Amino acid sequence: MANRTLGTWMCGLLLGTVGLLLLPAHTAGTAQTPQPGLKPGYVGAAKCMSCHEVQAKGYKDSPHARAWDPRTPAAASACETCHGPGSGHIEDVGAKGRLRNFKKITPREASETCMTCHNREEHSQWQGSMHDARNVTCVNCHSVHTPKSETGQLKQETVTATCGQCHREKAAKIQRSSHMPVREGKMECTSCHNQHGSTNVRMLRAGNTVSEFCTSCHAEKRGPFLWDHPPARESCATCHDPHGSSNDRMLVARAPMLCQRCHVHRQHPASVYDANAVASKSSRLVGRACVNCHSNIHGSNHPSGQFFQR
Repeated sequence: MANRTLGTWMCGLLLGTVGLLLLPAHTAGTAQTPQPGLKPGYVGAAKCMSCHEVQAKGYKDSPHARAWDPRTPAAASACETCHGPGSGHIEDVGAKGRLRNFKKITPREASETCMTCHNREEHSQWQGSMHDARNVTCVNCHSVHTPKSETGQLKQETVTATCGQCHREKAAKIQRSSHMPVREGKMECTSCHNQHGSTNVRMLRAGNTVSEFCTSCHAEKRGPFLWDHPPARESCATCHDPHGSSNDRMLVARAPMLCQRCHVHRQHPASVYDANAVASKSSRLVGRACVNCHSNIHGSNHPSGQFFQR
Protein backbone atom coordinates (compact mmCIF):
# COMPACT_ATOMS: atom_id res chain seq x y z
CA MET A 1 0.00 0.00 0.00
CA ALA A 2 2.87 2.30 0.89
CA ASN A 3 4.64 1.49 -2.40
CA ARG A 4 1.46 2.33 -4.37
CA THR A 5 1.15 5.68 -2.56
CA LEU A 6 4.80 6.47 -3.20
CA GLY A 7 4.42 5.59 -6.89
CA THR A 8 1.36 7.80 -7.25
CA TRP A 9 3.19 10.65 -5.57
CA MET A 10 6.22 10.24 -7.84
CA CYS A 11 4.04 10.22 -10.98
CA GLY A 12 2.27 13.37 -9.84
CA LEU A 13 5.57 15.09 -9.15
CA LEU A 14 6.92 14.12 -12.58
CA LEU A 15 3.82 15.33 -14.43
CA GLY A 16 3.81 18.57 -12.47
CA THR A 17 7.45 19.23 -13.31
CA VAL A 18 6.85 18.60 -17.02
CA GLY A 19 3.83 20.93 -16.95
CA LEU A 20 5.83 23.70 -15.34
CA LEU A 21 8.55 23.34 -17.97
CA LEU A 22 6.07 23.50 -20.84
CA LEU A 23 3.95 26.35 -19.48
CA PRO A 24 6.34 29.27 -20.22
CA ALA A 25 6.93 28.08 -23.77
CA HIS A 26 3.20 27.80 -24.44
CA THR A 27 2.51 31.21 -22.96
CA ALA A 28 5.24 32.87 -25.03
CA GLY A 29 3.85 31.36 -28.20
CA THR A 30 0.30 32.62 -27.76
CA ALA A 31 0.74 36.03 -26.18
CA GLN A 32 0.97 39.01 -28.57
CA THR A 33 4.28 40.24 -27.21
CA PRO A 34 5.74 43.09 -29.30
CA GLN A 35 9.07 42.60 -31.01
CA PRO A 36 12.13 43.76 -29.05
CA GLY A 37 13.06 47.41 -29.59
CA LEU A 38 9.62 48.58 -30.72
CA LYS A 39 8.04 51.70 -29.26
CA PRO A 40 4.93 51.31 -27.08
CA GLY A 41 1.85 50.71 -29.20
CA TYR A 42 3.82 49.36 -32.17
CA VAL A 43 3.30 45.76 -33.27
CA GLY A 44 5.87 45.33 -36.04
CA ALA A 45 5.79 44.99 -39.82
CA ALA A 46 5.51 41.19 -39.67
CA LYS A 47 2.18 41.51 -37.88
CA CYS A 48 0.90 44.00 -40.48
CA MET A 49 1.95 41.83 -43.40
CA SER A 50 0.27 38.74 -41.97
CA CYS A 51 -3.07 40.32 -42.95
CA HIS A 52 -2.16 42.80 -45.71
CA GLU A 53 -0.67 40.20 -48.04
CA VAL A 54 -1.24 42.12 -51.29
CA GLN A 55 0.62 45.19 -50.06
CA ALA A 56 3.32 43.04 -48.51
CA LYS A 57 4.03 41.22 -51.77
CA GLY A 58 4.91 44.40 -53.64
CA TYR A 59 6.57 46.09 -50.69
CA LYS A 60 9.15 43.38 -49.97
CA ASP A 61 10.97 44.01 -53.27
CA SER A 62 10.66 47.80 -53.22
CA PRO A 63 13.51 50.28 -52.57
CA HIS A 64 11.77 51.28 -49.33
CA ALA A 65 11.97 47.74 -47.97
CA ARG A 66 15.61 47.39 -48.99
CA ALA A 67 16.46 50.69 -47.33
CA TRP A 68 15.58 49.42 -43.85
CA ASP A 69 18.35 47.51 -42.10
CA PRO A 70 16.66 44.25 -40.99
CA ARG A 71 18.92 44.12 -37.93
CA THR A 72 17.43 47.30 -36.45
CA PRO A 73 14.08 48.01 -34.74
CA ALA A 74 13.34 50.55 -37.50
CA ALA A 75 12.87 47.72 -40.00
CA ALA A 76 10.37 46.01 -37.71
CA SER A 77 8.22 49.14 -37.51
CA ALA A 78 8.47 50.02 -41.21
CA CYS A 79 4.71 50.04 -41.89
CA GLU A 80 4.00 51.99 -38.72
CA THR A 81 6.59 54.62 -39.59
CA CYS A 82 4.08 55.97 -42.10
CA HIS A 83 0.74 54.66 -40.83
CA GLY A 84 1.29 55.10 -37.09
CA PRO A 85 1.15 52.57 -34.20
CA GLY A 86 -0.87 49.49 -35.07
CA SER A 87 -1.91 48.13 -31.67
CA GLY A 88 -5.24 49.98 -31.67
CA HIS A 89 -6.00 48.72 -35.18
CA ILE A 90 -5.40 45.11 -34.14
CA GLU A 91 -7.52 45.41 -31.01
CA ASP A 92 -10.44 46.90 -32.96
CA VAL A 93 -10.05 46.01 -36.63
CA GLY A 94 -11.99 48.34 -38.89
CA ALA A 95 -12.34 51.12 -36.35
CA LYS A 96 -11.92 54.57 -37.89
CA GLY A 97 -9.02 56.78 -36.96
CA ARG A 98 -6.80 54.01 -35.65
CA LEU A 99 -4.23 54.32 -38.45
CA ARG A 100 -3.11 57.06 -40.82
CA ASN A 101 -5.02 56.43 -44.06
CA PHE A 102 -3.39 58.33 -46.93
CA LYS A 103 -6.64 58.33 -48.90
CA LYS A 104 -8.44 60.23 -46.14
CA ILE A 105 -5.89 62.68 -44.76
CA THR A 106 -5.22 66.08 -46.33
CA PRO A 107 -2.60 66.46 -49.09
CA ARG A 108 -0.43 68.53 -46.77
CA GLU A 109 -0.55 65.84 -44.05
CA ALA A 110 0.36 63.14 -46.57
CA SER A 111 3.37 65.07 -47.87
CA GLU A 112 4.54 65.99 -44.36
CA THR A 113 4.56 62.30 -43.45
CA CYS A 114 6.92 61.55 -46.33
CA MET A 115 9.05 64.61 -45.58
CA THR A 116 9.90 63.34 -42.12
CA CYS A 117 12.43 61.10 -43.87
CA HIS A 118 12.79 62.66 -47.32
CA ASN A 119 14.03 66.02 -46.07
CA ARG A 120 17.24 66.44 -48.03
CA GLU A 121 18.16 69.46 -50.13
CA GLU A 122 16.33 68.26 -53.27
CA HIS A 123 13.04 68.31 -51.34
CA SER A 124 13.68 71.52 -49.41
CA GLN A 125 11.63 73.66 -51.82
CA TRP A 126 8.52 71.47 -51.73
CA GLN A 127 6.45 73.57 -49.33
CA GLY A 128 4.94 76.45 -51.26
CA SER A 129 5.92 75.01 -54.64
CA MET A 130 3.50 74.95 -57.59
CA HIS A 131 2.76 71.27 -56.94
CA ASP A 132 2.19 71.81 -53.22
CA ALA A 133 -0.06 74.82 -53.88
CA ARG A 134 -2.22 72.64 -56.15
CA ASN A 135 -2.65 69.93 -53.49
CA VAL A 136 -0.38 67.46 -55.25
CA THR A 137 1.09 64.95 -52.79
CA CYS A 138 4.03 62.57 -52.86
CA VAL A 139 1.70 59.59 -53.29
CA ASN A 140 0.20 61.08 -56.47
CA CYS A 141 3.46 60.24 -58.23
CA HIS A 142 5.10 57.63 -56.01
CA SER A 143 3.80 54.23 -54.94
CA VAL A 144 5.07 52.87 -51.63
CA HIS A 145 3.66 49.35 -51.94
CA THR A 146 3.59 48.51 -55.65
CA PRO A 147 5.95 50.79 -57.64
CA LYS A 148 6.26 50.25 -61.40
CA SER A 149 9.65 51.93 -61.61
CA GLU A 150 12.81 51.00 -59.78
CA THR A 151 13.89 54.64 -59.85
CA GLY A 152 11.92 56.78 -57.44
CA GLN A 153 9.21 54.17 -56.78
CA LEU A 154 7.03 55.81 -59.44
CA LYS A 155 3.45 54.84 -60.21
CA GLN A 156 4.33 54.60 -63.92
CA GLU A 157 7.28 52.98 -65.66
CA THR A 158 8.97 56.28 -66.63
CA VAL A 159 9.20 59.83 -65.35
CA THR A 160 7.51 61.15 -68.49
CA ALA A 161 4.57 58.76 -68.14
CA THR A 162 4.18 59.72 -64.49
CA CYS A 163 4.12 63.45 -65.29
CA GLY A 164 1.74 62.77 -68.17
CA GLN A 165 -0.92 61.52 -65.74
CA CYS A 166 -1.75 65.19 -65.07
CA HIS A 167 0.12 67.14 -67.74
CA ARG A 168 -1.67 65.52 -70.66
CA GLU A 169 -1.35 68.48 -73.01
CA LYS A 170 2.43 68.54 -72.58
CA ALA A 171 2.63 64.78 -73.03
CA ALA A 172 0.72 65.12 -76.32
CA LYS A 173 3.08 67.84 -77.57
CA ILE A 174 6.05 65.53 -77.08
CA GLN A 175 4.56 63.32 -79.80
CA ARG A 176 4.70 66.11 -82.40
CA SER A 177 7.22 66.08 -85.23
CA SER A 178 9.48 68.75 -83.73
CA HIS A 179 10.22 67.96 -80.10
CA MET A 180 12.81 67.54 -77.39
CA PRO A 181 14.35 64.03 -77.39
CA VAL A 182 12.12 62.90 -74.52
CA ARG A 183 10.36 60.00 -76.19
CA GLU A 184 13.75 58.79 -77.45
CA GLY A 185 14.87 58.47 -73.84
CA LYS A 186 17.61 61.11 -74.03
CA MET A 187 15.74 63.57 -71.80
CA GLU A 188 13.01 63.53 -69.18
CA CYS A 189 10.62 66.12 -67.81
CA THR A 190 12.93 66.34 -64.82
CA SER A 191 15.85 67.30 -67.07
CA CYS A 192 14.37 70.80 -67.07
CA HIS A 193 11.94 70.85 -64.14
CA ASN A 194 12.49 70.11 -60.46
CA GLN A 195 9.30 68.28 -59.58
CA HIS A 196 9.89 68.75 -55.86
CA GLY A 197 9.97 72.54 -56.08
CA SER A 198 12.18 75.36 -57.23
CA THR A 199 12.64 79.06 -56.55
CA ASN A 200 12.81 79.59 -60.31
CA VAL A 201 9.95 80.26 -62.70
CA ARG A 202 7.97 77.18 -63.82
CA MET A 203 9.91 74.97 -61.38
CA LEU A 204 12.95 75.12 -63.69
CA ARG A 205 16.20 73.73 -62.36
CA ALA A 206 18.28 76.84 -63.04
CA GLY A 207 18.03 80.50 -63.98
CA ASN A 208 15.64 83.23 -62.96
CA THR A 209 14.00 83.35 -66.40
CA VAL A 210 13.08 80.88 -69.12
CA SER A 211 15.82 82.28 -71.37
CA GLU A 212 18.47 81.91 -68.66
CA PHE A 213 17.59 78.26 -68.28
CA CYS A 214 17.45 77.52 -72.02
CA THR A 215 20.83 79.16 -72.63
CA SER A 216 22.42 77.01 -69.93
CA CYS A 217 22.50 74.42 -72.73
CA HIS A 218 22.11 76.62 -75.83
CA ALA A 219 25.05 78.83 -74.85
CA GLU A 220 25.56 80.23 -78.36
CA LYS A 221 22.19 81.99 -78.06
CA ARG A 222 22.97 83.54 -74.69
CA GLY A 223 24.68 86.82 -75.50
CA PRO A 224 25.07 89.54 -74.43
CA PHE A 225 24.97 90.87 -77.98
CA LEU A 226 25.77 94.27 -79.37
CA TRP A 227 22.36 94.12 -81.03
CA ASP A 228 19.81 92.22 -78.94
CA HIS A 229 16.54 90.86 -80.28
CA PRO A 230 14.08 91.78 -77.46
CA PRO A 231 11.79 88.71 -77.78
CA ALA A 232 14.80 86.38 -77.58
CA ARG A 233 16.15 88.24 -74.56
CA GLU A 234 12.81 88.23 -72.73
CA SER A 235 11.82 84.59 -73.22
CA CYS A 236 12.74 81.81 -75.61
CA ALA A 237 9.14 80.62 -75.22
CA THR A 238 7.95 83.69 -77.14
CA CYS A 239 8.96 81.92 -80.34
CA HIS A 240 9.57 78.30 -79.29
CA ASP A 241 7.36 75.73 -77.59
CA PRO A 242 9.78 73.69 -75.45
CA HIS A 243 7.44 70.69 -75.26
CA GLY A 244 6.96 70.20 -78.99
CA SER A 245 5.50 71.71 -82.12
CA SER A 246 4.31 70.80 -85.59
CA ASN A 247 6.56 73.55 -86.96
CA ASP A 248 10.27 73.43 -87.66
CA ARG A 249 12.60 74.12 -84.71
CA MET A 250 9.70 73.89 -82.28
CA LEU A 251 8.39 77.30 -83.35
CA VAL A 252 4.97 78.31 -82.03
CA ALA A 253 3.92 79.38 -85.54
CA ARG A 254 5.18 78.85 -89.07
CA ALA A 255 7.63 81.39 -90.45
CA PRO A 256 7.16 84.11 -91.61
CA MET A 257 3.80 84.38 -89.80
CA LEU A 258 5.65 84.08 -86.49
CA CYS A 259 7.73 87.18 -87.22
CA GLN A 260 4.70 89.09 -88.43
CA ARG A 261 3.02 88.71 -85.06
CA CYS A 262 5.26 91.60 -83.99
CA HIS A 263 6.50 93.05 -87.28
CA VAL A 264 3.10 93.92 -88.72
CA HIS A 265 4.12 97.09 -90.61
CA ARG A 266 7.22 95.95 -92.47
CA GLN A 267 5.61 95.74 -95.93
CA HIS A 268 6.80 92.16 -96.27
CA PRO A 269 4.10 89.82 -97.64
CA ALA A 270 3.65 86.59 -95.74
CA SER A 271 4.14 84.43 -98.83
CA VAL A 272 5.28 84.62 -102.45
CA TYR A 273 1.81 86.03 -103.18
CA ASP A 274 1.26 89.60 -102.07
CA ALA A 275 -1.59 92.07 -102.26
CA ASN A 276 -0.25 93.97 -105.28
CA ALA A 277 0.61 91.20 -107.68
CA VAL A 278 -0.26 87.57 -108.34
CA ALA A 279 3.28 86.57 -107.53
CA SER A 280 6.19 88.42 -106.03
CA LYS A 281 9.48 88.39 -107.90
CA SER A 282 11.45 88.67 -104.70
CA SER A 283 13.52 85.57 -103.97
CA ARG A 284 13.89 86.70 -100.35
CA LEU A 285 10.47 85.30 -99.53
CA VAL A 286 11.19 81.76 -100.66
CA GLY A 287 12.28 79.11 -98.15
CA ARG A 288 12.60 80.26 -94.57
CA ALA A 289 11.34 83.75 -95.34
CA CYS A 290 12.56 86.36 -92.84
CA VAL A 291 15.57 84.37 -91.66
CA ASN A 292 16.86 84.08 -95.24
CA CYS A 293 18.17 87.58 -94.66
CA HIS A 294 17.89 88.10 -90.90
CA SER A 295 19.88 84.98 -90.09
CA ASN A 296 21.22 86.03 -86.66
CA ILE A 297 17.75 86.33 -85.24
CA HIS A 298 18.83 85.76 -81.62
CA GLY A 299 21.24 88.71 -81.69
CA SER A 300 24.29 90.05 -83.47
CA ASN A 301 27.71 91.38 -82.47
CA HIS A 302 28.44 92.84 -85.90
CA PRO A 303 28.74 96.66 -85.96
CA SER A 304 26.24 96.69 -88.82
CA GLY A 305 24.05 93.95 -87.38
CA GLN A 306 21.20 96.19 -86.35
CA PHE A 307 18.79 94.16 -88.47
CA PHE A 308 20.39 90.80 -87.55
CA GLN A 309 21.56 90.25 -91.13
CA ARG A 310 25.12 89.46 -90.11
